[in-house]
Amino acid sequence: MLRQNARLRREYLYKKAADAKDHVTAERKRKFREAVESGKPVPTELRKDADALQREIALDDAAHEQPSDGIDSEYFNAGVADPKVLITTSRDPSSKLVQFLKEVKLLVPNSQRMNRGGHTVDQIVDMCRGEGYSDLVVVQEHRGVPDGIVVSHMPYGPTAYFGLHNVVMRHDIQDRATVSEAYPHLVQHNLSTRVGKRVATILKHLFPVPKADSRRVVSMVNQARSARTDFALHSLRTCYTRYALAPLAALATCSTRRTCHTGICIHRMHHTTAPHHASCAPE
Repeated sequence: MLRQNARLRREYLYKKAADAKDHVTAERKRKFREAVESGKPVPTELRKDADALQREIALDDAAHEQPSDGIDSEYFNAGVADPKVLITTSRDPSSKLVQFLKEVKLLVPNSQRMNRGGHTVDQIVDMCRGEGYSDLVVVQEHRGVPDGIVVSHMPYGPTAYFGLHNVVMRHDIQDRATVSEAYPHLVQHNLSTRVGKRVATILKHLFPVPKADSRRVVSMVNQARSARTDFALHSLRTCYTRYALAPLAALATCSTRRTCHTGICIHRMHHTTAPHHASCAPE
């Protein structure tokens, strides 16, 4: 295990150094190209390598004109195998948080639930790396109310923290329907900004590829500066049951004539979104 971590660390540092070198080369090409196109003299620091830069520019295509920024490269091999997600809680969880943990377990297919006990974060991360888990999800609470969730991709991240608001769980709803454990289809809407695309990538890779005839749907919608996730069972003509939740939060089962919306506030993702008040109104 120690040798594996050392090897992975060396590979990670080598890739970072190679990316930094590519960025320096791309910046030199950009300055040379702008000088040639504008008819200005080539900068002094580039005159020695002008011929080499010109040959490299001639060989570049649209895909390699700009170097990769490294974002989302962690999911390059995501489609090779189904994700394997470990879900746990913070220390000394309340009964409410344990119920919420079960809700998240039902939401994310192919996930495993673990009691936190006395394990530290370092021990859990080392175990996830050793057992081949792709993601680690930790749910948190404040005074018995679930208020946060941490999603970390193995082995190097990214790690995102989501604040939860107005959490309504299935345990709080009368006459709730059963939850399908089929792999869901994902629908992502209005996540077009740089941060939105990053969040969408982190969340969508928690779910495996569904079958074509799967009737389960999870939608991730960015609306009114808040993120909302709706969970539904559908057929070609009839909508049987609709669930609503804050992303990876409230798995609230509603009847076919009512729809619940629960907001989520995203923190520590370069900006903060305002919470969206929960509402449950008849369609």
